[in-house]
Amino acid sequence: MDRDTLERAAQRGIISQQQLQQLILFSTADHNDEPIGEEQLRFVRNFGDIFITLGVLFVTFSVAVMHLNQLEWLLPAGLFLGAAEWLVRIRRLALPGIAILVSILYFLSKALGITEFDTATLPFLILSGASLLFYLRYRMPFSLLPAAAGLIAATVSMIGIDILQHQILFSLLGFMVFLIAMGFDARDRQRQLRASDCGFWLHLLASPLIVHGMMTSILFSDSGLLELGTNREIALLVFFVVFLLTALFVDRRAMLVSSLSYAIYAIFQVVSSNLLDGHNLPLMIFIFFGVFIILFGTYWYKLRRLIFAPLRNSALARLVPEL
Repeated sequence: MDRDTLERAAQRGIISQQQLQQLILFSTADHNDEPIGEEQLRFVRNFGDIFITLGVLFVTFSVAVMHLNQLEWLLPAGLFLGAAEWLVRIRRLALPGIAILVSILYFLSKALGITEFDTATLPFLILSGASLLFYLRYRMPFSLLPAAAGLIAATVSMIGIDILQHQILFSLLGFMVFLIAMGFDARDRQRQLRASDCGFWLHLLASPLIVHGMMTSILFSDSGLLELGTNREIALLVFFVVFLLTALFVDRRAMLVSSLSYAIYAIFQVVSSNLLDGHNLPLMIFIFFGVFIILFGTYWYKLRRLIFAPLRNSALARLVPEL
């Protein structure tokens, strides 16, 4: 019996939530071909989900080009909410549910009349609250991403243009989201339950915030120390290595995607001497990164066990999948 069938049984009260979690753990206990903690993309099951999602997007784009006043935008939002009752609450379709939630938030933003970012603190809070209510109603993990993003957007809107002078604030906001994501991860070290999916989406939001804030702070800092020689580029590489090791420790490959472009720039600057032919240098850097990603992805778990073996019995190790 697959996970979706078990979740539908729990939704209808046939089994309890505790029994649901125990059955999921039991049904996956013998899958020795998959390492513990492997990230599974559970928001899409088959092509049928993609087909339904395309239908949702087709309706959304069609409605989006209509000429409606502010209050009239609440009508399609309400109709999509009715669709969520069928497709998300009853059918448990995650990918169409993501498209439905994004559509509802778009219609609500039109109804709220958001025109300028600096004056949209309250509308962003409303959109965040709507996403949170969607999560509480349908328990769809993706809902936490726009809920957190709305809070961050409201914070940035409240601070105003001054935040551009303090890019490190983006990293601080991202780190807060990262800690919340780790809270979900710690509740599901086996990566089998809904908590792990919640952590996945929050990590996707936290990582670009952390990387953007840190990298822009390093790149545009007027510190005399960073302006000496290649110190700035070396600082970029050091941050990337630390970020990579963090992703490896918490076992989240998704965290690395947002940092790769910055790392490519840093390596390009560090090795832009006469050691290599300038015309081929960009291609060689991309080749290096491609090989690096292939090897690192292939030996992900071996490297994780090797590098973090000294931490195996530490308190931190009890917050992440088994080392």
